[in-house]
Amino acid sequence: MATHTQDNYKPTEEFDQKVLQVRRVSKKTKGGNRISFTALVIVGDHKGKVGVGLGKAPDVKAAVSKGARLAKRDMVNLPLVEGTIPHRIEYKFGAAKVLLKPAPSGTGVIAGGSVRAVVEAAGVKNIVGKILGNNNKMSNVYATLGALRAIETMSIKSSHRQTLTK
Repeated sequence: MATHTQDNYKPTEEFDQKVLQVRRVSKKTKGGNRISFTALVIVGDHKGKVGVGLGKAPDVKAAVSKGARLAKRDMVNLPLVEGTIPHRIEYKFGAAKVLLKPAPSGTGVIAGGSVRAVVEAAGVKNIVGKILGNNNKMSNVYATLGALRAIETMSIKSSHRQTLTK
């Protein structure tokens, strides 16, 4: 049985988290207004795993930690090909529409706001992204995450095709 000392202990999964948005919301009650907070948190390992969580709590710190916990629970494994995505994809979430295109090496991340935050947390080095339609951060984050979920590598497509022909 190995013992963990301060020198050799390393957590198995290390994620960076970024708070994209904190909103103060209030509910009208009989006794007055009840104030709480929502936090949109992005969690990623910069190696192809990324998740998004929306935490709601009476104070900001609890909302952020809850958002991070929810983001770690529902993560996307992204098939990276030479630091970019395998193919072009367009995805719609509500009124938000996101276009992601692979880019050659050396291009960098050319994307705005919420798309940039998600793909950088995932570890994509070269990509071109465009937000079409809605400018709501939350909707654009979920649209980007949906697009990354919908990406398939050629090996996945070919195995899927083989099961359909059998």
